[in-house]
Amino acid sequence: MIVKPYKKEFDYSYTLGVFPTIELLQNQPGIVKKVILHSSGSQNQGIDRIIELCNQHGISVESNDKLVNRLSKKENCYAVGIFSKLPGFLSGESNHILLVNPSDMGNLGTIIRTAVGFGCTDIGIISPAVDAYNPKVIRGSMGSFFKVNLQYFDSFEEYKGSYHNQIFTFRLNGETTLNEIRKYPDKPYALVFGNESSGLGSEFDNIGIGVRIPHSQEIDSLNLAVAVGIALNHFANLSDTQH
Repeated sequence: MIVKPYKKEFDYSYTLGVFPTIELLQNQPGIVKKVILHSSGSQNQGIDRIIELCNQHGISVESNDKLVNRLSKKENCYAVGIFSKLPGFLSGESNHILLVNPSDMGNLGTIIRTAVGFGCTDIGIISPAVDAYNPKVIRGSMGSFFKVNLQYFDSFEEYKGSYHNQIFTFRLNGETTLNEIRKYPDKPYALVFGNESSGLGSEFDNIGIGVRIPHSQEIDSLNLAVAVGIALNHFANLSDTQH
């Protein structure tokens, strides 16, 4: 295959770095097309693990410094995994995070990693939104991308037509503070968050349970990834005490 720097319209993407490539090979070996290594990483212990996993799954490994340098602008990138994009679907029996029009790749990568850390592995994204398959998102997730179910929706209505989780909308005018939610929901839930700059629009004011995360008046709002982490921690603790 002809390998070019990533573009959204490609049906494949890359992992850039040893650790995310290992995560790809350990969690989704069936979608891997090829792994490319850089000679400068020959002393990196992770390279041995990559080669071991590739041999185990019959995946082609190539040493090509020029190609690695072309695909990654970082000097310390010693491995690139090329993998196929697959249509994503959420589990109808699990809790969801739903992100409405997220626009920052770093935030999305952090949210994916944080979600996996709290056991929430189903993430819905309402377009328009950042491309989750961009290698910067995957690198930001530290490879946790390959442990989640990810699905894009054209609208909130499309999500609601496909899944029936209990809705919690996180917004500054939410009528309930996060600390007031003490009982585990009766069914799987969806924690809904808005765009980094504008949050959820007024069309969400009467949808589900509106939740606000208390913070001092010295700031106007929390970073999106931080807010998601706080919410996930709270709901994970509800799960621990109720189940």
